Amino acid sequence: MRPIISNWKVYGLEESIAASKYSFSTNPDDCTPEITKTVLRLAQSPAGSGEDNFLNGIIAQFDLTFSQLIWPQAQRYHWLDFVTSMSKMHMAMKLDIEEQCNEYVYESTKRQLKHDIEKYNECPSEEMFYLVAYNIPLGFTLTARMTTNYRQLKGIYAQRRKHKMKEWREFCEFIEKEFPHSEFFTGKAAE
Repeated sequence: MRPIISNWKVYGLEESIAASKYSFSTNPDDCTPEITKTVLRLAQSPAGSGEDNFLNGIIAQFDLTFSQLIWPQAQRYHWLDFVTSMSKMHMAMKLDIEEQCNEYVYESTKRQLKHDIEKYNECPSEEMFYLVAYNIPLGFTLTARMTTNYRQLKGIYAQRRKHKMKEWREFCEFIEKEFPHSEFFTGKAAE
């Protein structure tokens, strides 16, 4: 199975850190990407205060692999933009069920799904398509390319780092450990 986050990149980090200093500058060219106490205070200010607005300029893009159980939770947030995603409807009959299902899907469920896909592929029909489409388990994973920013990751991290579902905890652990200057959105001191 794919990792929760892969193929990730962060853009605009240094430029946004420098821009965070514009408010108290008479010459923007003098603003450097050095992380000062003020930069940290702004980044770690309370959500909704507006003081952390420079985090909007730090763009994060990544491939995100979640189960069908978790995707609806991610989709409800407007700040996690889908670039594109795998299509369950278009590709379910071609995907490797063992690869797409997480460890919590019963072997019997996977066997039945494989059987129905085989039957569909031998003789495609609308009825068999619906049988497969409506019986894909919640543990079936799909990958999507996402775009967000550090300000939004700050909200995701605060809301999901202790979530009951381990996929959210793994997501938060990854961004905390791997993304540069994660102290901006975790509130923790830099290591």
